[in-house]
Amino acid sequence: MRHRIRIVTALVAALLATACTTHLGKPDTAAAPRLKTDYSVVRDVLVSPADWPQPLPADIYRPCGDGPYPAVLVLYGGGWRAGDRTQLAAVARTLAAHGYVAVAASYRLAPRYTFPAQLRDVQLAVRWMRAHASDHAIDARRIGAWGYSAGAHLAALLGGIGPGDALYEPGTRIAAVVAGGTPTDLTQFAGGTLVPQFIGGRFEEKSAAFRAASPVSHVSADDPPVFLYHGGVDRLVPLQQARAYHALLDEAQVPNELMILRGRGHYTAFFSDGAAVDAALDFLDRHLRDAAITVRP
Repeated sequence: MRHRIRIVTALVAALLATACTTHLGKPDTAAAPRLKTDYSVVRDVLVSPADWPQPLPADIYRPCGDGPYPAVLVLYGGGWRAGDRTQLAAVARTLAAHGYVAVAASYRLAPRYTFPAQLRDVQLAVRWMRAHASDHAIDARRIGAWGYSAGAHLAALLGGIGPGDALYEPGTRIAAVVAGGTPTDLTQFAGGTLVPQFIGGRFEEKSAAFRAASPVSHVSADDPPVFLYHGGVDRLVPLQQARAYHALLDEAQVPNELMILRGRGHYTAFFSDGAAVDAALDFLDRHLRDAAITVRP
């Protein structure tokens, strides 16, 4: 009897997982077959210079072969105050197995360091990837970012900030963004502690910084393609954050997709059934591996 219950429960869960996913902007054409390869991992590679406020190590997951390969900067979550580069190791391994150099990078954490320190760290990582492209079989024209939660926020910021923006640094533009559970408008988190701790003050004191740190403030027509995935019942980062960002990207005619994982919360969307990862890989293959890339400044 218990065995039957387990089987029925598993079948119901599988049906719900497939039937309750909404994929906005999904392309009509089927995905091309994916590249599959072995890979190696080099850990604790220092990407920060000696005078940086804090040493920033990274783990590099590299496909076997000569390359060059498109590369993805992998950024962990943790509310900007916790987490480390091993958090998305499964994503990094999956990327490497499908022909991407994955650089799982570290960044400084709040409250000791406040915005824009975290953005400067991921910008530094992109510059490092370009400067050391030949050492790690990276195609310097084809660099994207993949993050979850706080890491997704940084990936989206990295994608949206360009020349003319006060936060821009040369050599840091990327060609694709994958972002899950993304806080896109920090002005909607004026209460609580996480966002004020990240910004370094309350909204009443630092409203300009709240806006500058919000990906929705940086949407423009020259943004790279964006793939968003989000739990439909995420109570930590409400789904409206993804919907509003998706709408702004549509308005700016930026290629983008939004995958809503119905019945998933913030943490259960992170530990998803693989549907979001599969769709994100297809997205990267279309927009990072196979697309004609114009070198970004």
